[in-house]
Amino acid sequence: MPLTLLLTAALTAASPAPMPTGEALTRQIADNDARLFWAVFEGCDAKALPDLLAPDFRMIHDKGGLVEPSRDAMIADVTKSCAARQPGGAQAGYRNRRQLAPGSRTIRTMGDWGALEEAAHIFFEWNARDARWDMVGGARYMHLWQWMPAEGRFRLSQSYSYDHAAAAPYPPTPGAEPKR
Repeated sequence: MPLTLLLTAALTAASPAPMPTGEALTRQIADNDARLFWAVFEGCDAKALPDLLAPDFRMIHDKGGLVEPSRDAMIADVTKSCAARQPGGAQAGYRNRRQLAPGSRTIRTMGDWGALEEAAHIFFEWNARDARWDMVGGARYMHLWQWMPAEGRFRLSQSYSYDHAAAAPYPPTPGAEPKR
């Protein structure tokens, strides 16, 4: 192979990927969001987190302030929580899940640095006695996803979780606005 073709191939392979836009951006953020919450809630899979979180990740929560000061702290906390759910653990058998509130997600680009995702979600816990999922609350969140050009993907840099409240009664009382 001629030297110019080898150099061109090497330069092309090494060039950083441009940040996606439009539907490709929305799809990547939505996929990452689903993987993140699966790992933390239903899947209880801390090993999935290093791939999703930026090295300088941190999480701020309306109830606890700076609850996760780093990626390593988040991974350690999820690992500990998942271990507690195992047989013999302090929360053996505990199951929870998170559901994105349909139609609540908004994604905005932040220049070519990344994207801001805003949405609402609802939390459920498994009620083994009655064999059903019980809605236990809800919240809003904002995620700042950083584009990693060399990797060709997004990683979560900042997580803000707020407006946590008890589950609203259902069906709602006619004319009553839910309290948040």
